[in-house]
Amino acid sequence: MEFRVGIGFDAHRFAPNRNLKLCGVTIPYELGLIGHSDADVALHALCDALLGALSLGDIGQHFPDTDPRYKDADSSTFLLAVMSLVRERGWQVNNVDITIIAQAPKLSPYRDAMRSRLAELLGVKADVVSVKATTTDQMGFVGRKEGIAAIAVVSLTRNEGGGKR
Repeated sequence: MEFRVGIGFDAHRFAPNRNLKLCGVTIPYELGLIGHSDADVALHALCDALLGALSLGDIGQHFPDTDPRYKDADSSTFLLAVMSLVRERGWQVNNVDITIIAQAPKLSPYRDAMRSRLAELLGVKADVVSVKATTTDQMGFVGRKEGIAAIAVVSLTRNEGGGKR
């Protein structure tokens, strides 16, 4: 059995008149995140973790913010495209762990919905997907409620000799 690990990080600033999406779930809040796409920091971090595990660069190489096709795009389309790369190479998701770093809004009421949506997008059972939230105790840009950050770690497995190298 072959095994790989990837880590991803993303951060975006808050802005008015934007929807807040995290892990593919719309979260009710007065502010959203600024980005070329929907700025879902959790999905962006997860895409980077998956791409890193495959040694395929980062989300910006695959979905550049200079490409008008990705303007206001739903980040779940990015994750589905990255998962196609994972499967083409014979890998499967072993587990995913995401930490969302936000002073506000409170995310615990949405944790189960986020886990379910991630499991659906990844094509795995929810029990291999972990979503956690934390604050920075009012330190830094997150603590000042200027934005949200996310860290994702993923492990992939495949049987020896499976898929492209």
